[in-house]
Amino acid sequence: MVHLASVPNDKAANAPLVKGMENIKIEPNDDEDEVTASVYGSRFAAECLPMHELPEKEMPKEIAYRMIRDDLSLDGNPMLNLASFVTTYMEEEAEKLMAEALPKNFIDYEEYPQTADIQNRCVSMIARMFNAPTANEEENSMGTSTVGSSEAIMLGTLAMKKRWQNKRKAEGKDYSKPNIVMNSAVQVCWEKAARYFDVEERYVYCTAERYVIDPEEAVKLVDENTIGICAIIGTTYTGEYEDVKAINDLLIKDKIDCPIHVDAASGGFVAPFVVPNLQWDFRLEKVISINVSGHKYGLVYPGVGWIVWRSPEYLPKELVFNINYLGADQASFTLNFSKGASQVIGQYYQMIRLGKHGYRSIMINLTRTADYLATCLKQLEFLIMSKSGGEGLPLVAFRIDPKKNKHYDEFAVAHHLRERGWVVPAYTMAPHSEKLKLMRVVVREDFSRARCDTLVADIKMALQTLEQMDKSTVEQHVQHAKHQSTASAKSKHNHPKYKDEKHSLQGKTGKTHAVC
Repeated sequence: MVHLASVPNDKAANAPLVKGMENIKIEPNDDEDEVTASVYGSRFAAECLPMHELPEKEMPKEIAYRMIRDDLSLDGNPMLNLASFVTTYMEEEAEKLMAEALPKNFIDYEEYPQTADIQNRCVSMIARMFNAPTANEEENSMGTSTVGSSEAIMLGTLAMKKRWQNKRKAEGKDYSKPNIVMNSAVQVCWEKAARYFDVEERYVYCTAERYVIDPEEAVKLVDENTIGICAIIGTTYTGEYEDVKAINDLLIKDKIDCPIHVDAASGGFVAPFVVPNLQWDFRLEKVISINVSGHKYGLVYPGVGWIVWRSPEYLPKELVFNINYLGADQASFTLNFSKGASQVIGQYYQMIRLGKHGYRSIMINLTRTADYLATCLKQLEFLIMSKSGGEGLPLVAFRIDPKKNKHYDEFAVAHHLRERGWVVPAYTMAPHSEKLKLMRVVVREDFSRARCDTLVADIKMALQTLEQMDKSTVEQHVQHAKHQSTASAKSKHNHPKYKDEKHSLQGKTGKTHAVC
């Protein structure tokens, strides 16, 4: 997901950072030379980096590299970003392979046939990991790589909608009002898919005690216009696995012809190794497609995702384009065309490097670390909202016990941790959840037990500091932190026309979306 950037007008682009600076004239040094032994002795070190207009002349490569690197040094440390599921560590050998593949255009199958075949191998391995049917010699499951689960979900939604439309047309019925059933805690890409492709959203709302979809409520929302039900293996808020089997069994029991798409963006590389007996995938007959993010627990740098369909029956032929491009025929179902091959190659490296045993070892270690962190937070009197023992993703969602009547909230704790470099986000829960506030720590591959202990010590210190502050001081501190993070020059990219929208769940209810 990429933000929409606003192009500043001339007045804004030329405005000085500090009022009055426009009146200060710095005379150029006649002895300056563009080529110098020191980056910081060059004229470029005394000038602003180009921000709005393409510069007229070149800049030496060493200086361009150093200036941009210095600029990026103000970003946070990815390893301390516990808000995101996205991979922040890969082995050096994987990085070398990915760097070597940077010039390759993945779409050029004729020029890079081995790269295309590597995608096919990944699809086959992932499909089998999801228990896709492989015994039928007449039909094959199929899948494709994407730039992430957002694109995969778009493709899955399109396939369900087109299949539903074809069925309605064949029956001579109206096909203008499709709808899709999902949990109100879905990631925002589901809202986008429904809005972009004109599909009505039907939500099963969370409650103060239940943060996942209710199977019976979901099935009750299904009617003749429902293109499918979305079930999540690893919700972004609490990491819980939704009961896909219960939804599947109810649909069969009530003889309802409605497919299930499983959003396994986060859990698709976790559940098969930690809870292999959990039935959520193609073992269930109503599950027709599954998406997964390779750049989350697939352990690849962003962005790569995957989607697999049970059989050609569920991917209408008219959505697939056969294109003769650069000398080779290829079947394509994608929202993108040209893209790099590096991430697909990185995924294949991880799969053959780790194997089932390697993935299982990593995911079990992450689960143990998450359970350890949850136990520590309980000792600090937090309420744990996530599951333990492998019943959900390796993350810890927690909140302050309202019975303690603290004069600070989860957002205040998050801001104090930010001062130590940690990004531990605070959220308001999905609509109809009594406006619960929570914090969430995602346990990734590089989050070791030692780093976990450091985090716990810093949380403990933050609580001690907040206890010593009065309510007014806490509020002032929170407002200051919010201003620094949202009103700085680094975040002034939103166009005023698109603020305060009312069509999304966030606009309608104030829901904040968990980082994924």
